[in-house]
Amino acid sequence: MKYLKTIIFLSATLIFCSCTKKSKPFKLPENAMNLIHGDSSKTWKIARRYNDDVRMNMGPCFLSYRQTFRADKTVADNNEERIDCGPSLKGIYEFRKDSKGYSYVKIKSPDIPSLMNIEKDYKYFKVLKLNKDTLTISFKHKQYGNNYRTITDVLVREDLDIGDRYFHH
Repeated sequence: MKYLKTIIFLSATLIFCSCTKKSKPFKLPENAMNLIHGDSSKTWKIARRYNDDVRMNMGPCFLSYRQTFRADKTVADNNEERIDCGPSLKGIYEFRKDSKGYSYVKIKSPDIPSLMNIEKDYKYFKVLKLNKDTLTISFKHKQYGNNYRTITDVLVREDLDIGDRYFHH
């Protein structure tokens, strides 16, 4: 009986610990600014997008989307260059860290309220990964029916060939 109680206790502890989702903050590299903007500017494209951990289909607007970060701390995308892809975002960016150690790219722009359906003229994008080839960010986005979803974008350098970008369920 003593062994049975021990086994039950260990099993319950294991189940509880494995179900608890803890994420450690991504440690922003010392050269993060250079990684995001390259020598003077760097253009990123979406490799994959997730809506609450469900991979999204990527139509023409997502496939053609490009976001360019510049050394002068300006950022702009190319949405308005494509018909029916909506207005572009142009703003300024900086890295910020919260009290828990999570790093963010803060983008400030007068375009943010209308594009992101929020009142503030800035938005924080949590940095999950940043290296010379990949920038992974996540953010909360208000969608249909006033539901908030976590969007995760895996962006890669514009010149990288990503084979499975055109994804459909």
